[in-house]
Amino acid sequence: MAKIFVEAYGCSASFADSEMISGLIVNGGHTIAKNSTESDLNIVVTCSVKDSTANKMIHRIKSLKSKPLVVAGCLPKAELSTVEKISKNASLLGPNSLGKTLQVIDSTLRGTKFVALEDTDLSKVGLPKVRLNEVVGIVEIASGCMSECSFCQTKLAKGDLQSYRIGDIVRQVETEVSDGCKEIWLTSTDNGCYGFDINTDLPTLVKAVSEIPEDFMIRVGMMNPMYMPRIKNELIESFSSDKVYKFLHIPVQSGSDKVLNDMRRGHTVNTFKEVVKKARERYTDFTISTDIIVGFPSETREDFEKTVELLNETSPDIVNLSKYSARPGTEAAEWEQIEASEVKRRSRIIFNQINKISLENNQKWIGWKGKVLFDEKTDQGIKGRNFAYKSVFVKDEIKIGQTQTVKITDASIHSIIGEIAS
Repeated sequence: MAKIFVEAYGCSASFADSEMISGLIVNGGHTIAKNSTESDLNIVVTCSVKDSTANKMIHRIKSLKSKPLVVAGCLPKAELSTVEKISKNASLLGPNSLGKTLQVIDSTLRGTKFVALEDTDLSKVGLPKVRLNEVVGIVEIASGCMSECSFCQTKLAKGDLQSYRIGDIVRQVETEVSDGCKEIWLTSTDNGCYGFDINTDLPTLVKAVSEIPEDFMIRVGMMNPMYMPRIKNELIESFSSDKVYKFLHIPVQSGSDKVLNDMRRGHTVNTFKEVVKKARERYTDFTISTDIIVGFPSETREDFEKTVELLNETSPDIVNLSKYSARPGTEAAEWEQIEASEVKRRSRIIFNQINKISLENNQKWIGWKGKVLFDEKTDQGIKGRNFAYKSVFVKDEIKIGQTQTVKITDASIHSIIGEIAS
């Protein structure tokens, strides 16, 4: 019996992995520690998607290595030498090696380093878990992806697409809902290509999950635009269920087709614009989230201006902005880089632009009245989501998992603010 502390960073799939690692720990007879101070062993589920994130991981590994340590997730798979340089004694657990979790833990507790980075055929659907949020069920629908982006380490870490079967996913969702979850996240490295390897697709999965006869909401996670032409009509229609949040996360990354080609993204600017147009035509209020990278090595000032124009034209509700950073092992890391000061200048322009767009979009909700599911505890209080997955804050005392009718009275850049309607 050991007390084990588990923490995770990065995407929702990384947090899902940490929940399954915790579930396997408990099933193996150990207990979950509340913090690293009281633990016998620490596990950090890492992310390596950006340079700034990797630096944070390096700092965290250094701070945790005074005790037996397992470094899990993407960083040890994508940058093995970096991890071993920081902590040569840490055991390693890859994102597709969760079946060896207990072997890694037992060996590390005995003082022997254990490396488990090879992919296994173990499905992540149906594994025991300890949830980070009692009302949110994170369900991984696939591992890996079909992309070959010139700037991204994800393929290095997670490999080729491996989709899980719809029946298994539906049973997992049924389990999450029966355990009290009110919100289900369907997540993977790239939801857009889900099922292409097993002769199915994402719209078919969304329809199957939404037909489960229980009261819960579904958030469909990130999908790359390159696969949207194959599924967009059916996907938009699958969102017609009241159980599906009217929300899409589709990372466009740049407003320049030349830069997208250099990034090997596999889509054009028009691909993104068509999906946004179709979603907003089909549904009156639909939240669009996207990602933008500024300062990619081949991005000229003209390319950058095209990104500014794209954001003004499409007005996405949420933009995850990143300054390009060269990641080891990727093609673009070998190219001549843009001056840091110029990247910072471009980032500042986009930052101010997206704040303006976000505020304008959120202010349109003032006066709206409708149901909100309160699903998250934050430093500001309990946060909820309406049907379009808009962040909603109220001053009233609300329990997590409750659904209340709310009237929106104010808006900020990141959320809309309301009060419980009598």
